[in-house]
Amino acid sequence: MSDLGSGDEGISGSKYNASTMEGSSNRNDFDSTGKAGSAVEQELATKMLQIQSKRFYLDVKQNRRGRFIKVAEIGADGRRSQIYLALSTAAEFRDHLSSFSDYYASLGPPNTDNLPEDGKLKSEMMIKDNRRYYLDLKENARGRFLRVSQTITRGGPRSQIALPAQGMIEFRDALTDLLEEFGSNDGGFKGELPEERHMKVDNKNFYFDIGQNNRGVYMRISEVKNNFRTSITIPEKCWTRFRDIFNDYCDKMKKSSDSITADNNLATTANSLK
Repeated sequence: MSDLGSGDEGISGSKYNASTMEGSSNRNDFDSTGKAGSAVEQELATKMLQIQSKRFYLDVKQNRRGRFIKVAEIGADGRRSQIYLALSTAAEFRDHLSSFSDYYASLGPPNTDNLPEDGKLKSEMMIKDNRRYYLDLKENARGRFLRVSQTITRGGPRSQIALPAQGMIEFRDALTDLLEEFGSNDGGFKGELPEERHMKVDNKNFYFDIGQNNRGVYMRISEVKNNFRTSITIPEKCWTRFRDIFNDYCDKMKKSSDSITADNNLATTANSLK
């Protein structure tokens, strides 16, 4: 049996359109917050791999937020799926591909009578800012393949590709070539970012998320009420000023509240003496 990687279930996509693959200015742009933007992309390099019945495009892109790699899978029927990788994530993925390939090479021939219950043979996870990547080497009746799923925290879209297991080495080598040319440094803060925080006030939920992109570290404050979400993003360089303004308002409101309380107490005392 050949290792037909297209055998994964539930892979969504749309019919392949050549203009969208070639960087039309109307396309959505990737940024390291996991959201789309409207800046024009510039394609810096591209590689195409034909692995069994699938084509894979590895495109190094650049927009106003920096550089990243878009991986697009085009199935035999023309359906497309894609994921986005920061350069540092692409380097981590490249390293995982080596370990997955070694594990795959150690396996014996597929045995359709003794498949794992969930089909998973080996799994890993990668985390980058607010994105998670799940790597699952799987086996089903049609063969073995590596499924790579990209998710965004709290309700973002989920996307995934399925790479035939026999093509993992070829895919790794293509990634290596791109990383040797463009590097794997995302820039920005190198330390560990603080964990997200949550606060509930009446029927509203407030979320505080710390992330980073090529322009630096930022805080996203999101208000969620009845499935309606609004957010603001505050660059790290102005957090101190932002805090000072909040503290100033808090002090003024406290003084005003204390003054009202004191006036009420005086009025109560005066009335009691009448």
